[in-house]
Amino acid sequence: MYLYGASGHCKVIIDSIESSNSKKIEGVFDDDINLKKILNIPILKYDNFDKHQIHELFISVGNNSVRKIIAESIKATYGTVIHVSAYVSKYASINKGTAVLANAVVNTSAKIGKHCIINTGAIVEHDCELEDYVHISPNASLAGNVKIGEGSHIGIGAQIIQGITIGKWVTIGAGTVVIRNVPDNSLFVGNPAREIKK
Repeated sequence: MYLYGASGHCKVIIDSIESSNSKKIEGVFDDDINLKKILNIPILKYDNFDKHQIHELFISVGNNSVRKIIAESIKATYGTVIHVSAYVSKYASINKGTAVLANAVVNTSAKIGKHCIINTGAIVEHDCELEDYVHISPNASLAGNVKIGEGSHIGIGAQIIQGITIGKWVTIGAGTVVIRNVPDNSLFVGNPAREIKK
């Protein structure tokens, strides 16, 4: 397996892959010519690399819009990453390119899209639906039947009550408590959540 993006998030992805010893990381692609290694894994340049050697790729970039740009520009077989301490129900579905990190929970009948991040200790309860490129930050909690639109970022420690719909490319600030639906392309903060920016 190869990773794309040698960031801090990449370190967490490496740790999650190594937690299960299920895949060997051959290298990490990054555009920064000054980087040589990350956690003892060699950093490579994608442009001049023999693409036939890449049997599986994972985008290790935390930024949702950048992750989408990379995924749409590189045709590859994308894998999933699930930390050994995460709980994923056998009745949940996890799409390609998604990471479920340490102590996270994805419960029964949840549907997770492509290239999502369910970060450390996050909870995605039963029947939730996450579209592609969503990031649920550490310790954020989604109650049952929550729907999150493409590219939205749920901040650290945020809480969303059951049955809520969050639009596309939304940012929910850290510690925010969401008790009503949130429209596309907006920023909500506070308890209860209030819109502060379109």
